[in-house]
Amino acid sequence: MLVNNAGFASVASLLEADIRKMQDMIALNVTALTRLTYAAAPAFVKRETGTIINIGSAAGISVEALNGVYGASKAYVLAFSLSLQHELTSKGIRVQAVLPGRTATDGWEVAGLPWQQQPPSIVMPVEDMVDAALVGLDQGELVTIPGLHNGDEWTRFEAMRRGMLPQFGTSVPAPRYRNQARRSA
Repeated sequence: MLVNNAGFASVASLLEADIRKMQDMIALNVTALTRLTYAAAPAFVKRETGTIINIGSAAGISVEALNGVYGASKAYVLAFSLSLQHELTSKGIRVQAVLPGRTATDGWEVAGLPWQQQPPSIVMPVEDMVDAALVGLDQGELVTIPGLHNGDEWTRFEAMRRGMLPQFGTSVPAPRYRNQARRSA
């Protein structure tokens, strides 16, 4: 089993964030996660068994919630996990993306807003988040969102996303773009 849990966040806006810290965030949240996955996946495939758990963030869906680089890095975790599921499930590998909301970790201090200074009603204890993630794994969830009380909402969201996929590969623009292009020509 590989659990990609390393990462850090920032609450600074794009214009206030130190670019070196943002590069470090990308290196940890994206590059390290990818490299660790590439290190473990071939061995899992060879054994035809293994589990990869990628800890992302609800900010990967709600990218406006925090710093844009953080949200984008966690969107990568989700997208990468979905791609891995598509590629590795048939080879006996389980891949789970976990998208917690605010969790009571020291990472918030690094981000610039210690969890102790946030409303307790929006900060999940670490133990509860981990337990929820493991229950989600046991239930076969591909994406586990510990704070999402109505899991059907994710199921509908994902079904809508997948339903659009066949429309992306067409040879002509959608009518709303063709009409606009004709008007401006």
